[in-house]
Amino acid sequence: MRLTRAPVRAGSAPAPRETTTRLACTGCADPARKLRGVTSSVADALVGRVIDGRYRILSHLADGGMASVYVALDGRLDREVALKIMRPGLATDDVFVERFRAEARSAARLSHPNVVAVFDQGEDAGEVFLAMELVEGKTLRDVIHEEAPLTAREALAILEPILLALRAAHVAGMIHRDVKPENVIVRRDGEVKVADFGLARAITNQAATSQTGVLLGTVSYLSPEQVERGVADTRSDVYAAGLLLFEMLTGRKAVTGGTPIQIAYNHVHGSIVTPSSVVPGVPGALDELVARATAVEPEDRFESAAAFVAALRAVRRGLSSDELERRGIALATDPAATSALSPVSSTTHLPAPARPERSDLPSSPERHRTRPNEVGRAALAGMPVHDDGPALEHTAAMPIDRRAGRRRRWPLWVAALLVVGGVGFGGWWFTAGPAGSTVVPAVVGQPVAQAEGAIEQAALTAETVEEFSEAKAKGVVLRVEPGAGSELGKESTVRLVVSKGKERYAVPKLVGVRLGDVGATLSPLTLRLGDRSEKWSETVAKGLVISQDPAAGASVRRSTSVSVVVSRGREPIEVPTVTGAPFDAASAAITKAGLTVSRGEDVNSDAVPAGQVVSQSPDKGTLHRGDPVTVVVSKGPVLVPVPNVVDQQDTAAEKTLTDLGFTVDKQYPFGALFEKKVRAQDPAAGTPVPKGTTIHLTIV
Repeated sequence: MRLTRAPVRAGSAPAPRETTTRLACTGCADPARKLRGVTSSVADALVGRVIDGRYRILSHLADGGMASVYVALDGRLDREVALKIMRPGLATDDVFVERFRAEARSAARLSHPNVVAVFDQGEDAGEVFLAMELVEGKTLRDVIHEEAPLTAREALAILEPILLALRAAHVAGMIHRDVKPENVIVRRDGEVKVADFGLARAITNQAATSQTGVLLGTVSYLSPEQVERGVADTRSDVYAAGLLLFEMLTGRKAVTGGTPIQIAYNHVHGSIVTPSSVVPGVPGALDELVARATAVEPEDRFESAAAFVAALRAVRRGLSSDELERRGIALATDPAATSALSPVSSTTHLPAPARPERSDLPSSPERHRTRPNEVGRAALAGMPVHDDGPALEHTAAMPIDRRAGRRRRWPLWVAALLVVGGVGFGGWWFTAGPAGSTVVPAVVGQPVAQAEGAIEQAALTAETVEEFSEAKAKGVVLRVEPGAGSELGKESTVRLVVSKGKERYAVPKLVGVRLGDVGATLSPLTLRLGDRSEKWSETVAKGLVISQDPAAGASVRRSTSVSVVVSRGREPIEVPTVTGAPFDAASAAITKAGLTVSRGEDVNSDAVPAGQVVSQSPDKGTLHRGDPVTVVVSKGPVLVPVPNVVDQQDTAAEKTLTDLGFTVDKQYPFGALFEKKVRAQDPAAGTPVPKGTTIHLTIV
């Protein structure tokens, strides 16, 4: 994965791109490779987004097998970072996600100037990400492509900080397992950084490098034991570092082949030729260094990066100035591609004494002429040999912005200084003087003011940044970068990471907020929407939040979930049927349903007894709580007073009663021989009775 933003030099072809290859016994398969065809439109879709409420993506930087890298602005610390976001197709694969997270855990255990720092790791809306140090510069692949073959001085100056980074990993109990030029970055000020600990594993006797029969790593830099047995240890990193040295000295890969399977086979059964057979003029001591580091059997290699860097320093001390500065030219035919050449014996003992310049090297001016691209070699020109003190922790290999015309001035300046001031003054200048070194003091756990004082007392400059901490009080130093005990040049900058105290956020008021706007309200505060439930509400409109938990104003941790209850609107109520029921019973049924009773004007009814409901409105359907239901109650039928028909002739009396709607029952107790007048009536005259009532008449 490339973490640089260096422009491609005009007129140069792009550097070959390494891929993380997976090998299986039946052939090569790389599931991640299928995902690398991400288009710029897909990559640009994330530009402008804010990840985890903190990282605003500014631009797309690079793509790799597992993830894409973006330049992002950390809104909390106001700095640019490299944001590595796993590809969507892999984010659902638990194996890949775990490997991705392992990278953050691995790098977090390392605090070293030559290791790309990982600041943060997390997941936001399905986007699995790492926040890393943004390094401005070039990958070692770019440097090799543009500048190789390098001089011995240049190659060793780059390799040393790589080995120091690996040494720090080995001391921390980890092996990198994926050392390759693409994972080495040369910063513009010359600092060398090792990146991408995504395949790093804890050191055991032999750490497994395969998962379910699939080999992990980049095939051109896999050690024989990784290819053959799927295991790795610190010597596997040594093997890959040796291949880097070969490639810097020659400009060509040490192990090649037409297919990944062929390359893997050549690691185990082939041989690595000497760099001097590819580039005449490479010192023999470097041939031996490469041979020892890349021996087929792990037992024949340096046991760790620490042993390798000690041998490197010894070899460099033994080389003459001419051997260090000599720049060879690669032969037209690559001997590494032939099987006739055999490597230097892997049992060669290092360090070896410096060898005199080979007498069989071409002596014609053609060999030493300036090549067309040497005008642009300012980045590598005049690279100093670094002191080999035991406490050396990092190496600034090659400031990219230096100019070729200035590359020889500083040795002359130092020489003049020594002439004027004497050897004693020069010794003071590079030890106790301004050019000397100092050690980073242990200040973790101290108040920031006290820590800054200790840093200044050590002739260093303190740069303070803040970070939340659940364990340390505000103002206490959490960590120092580089770590305590690191040896730095005086006046170097040391970063103090100071606690801001516990990270807490006030929960905003969500009641009355539309559900669709809740996420946007919580996101800037790094809070999340939790459980959602619905409830009828007579006062809150449908879709708005009724209540929340935690309550508004509560102080909570980052990523806390806030649960909400959302209104379903007013609850619909089924209208009960009360027609024909007594009014009291009808009223109780309506009230129980949550509705109110409205009584209309009572009416007479010949069909419905008095006191019962004749009709209701509405008589069906649904209403909302408190809505009225109007009922009409029966007064019973219409009452008519019975007229007085006594003393009337029977026929006249009968007509009078029937005209009023009554029925007549005539009784003749003495027969029909007399006058036929009404002598009595029942009901009595004046009694109100309903129409249709039978009136009994006694006629004599």
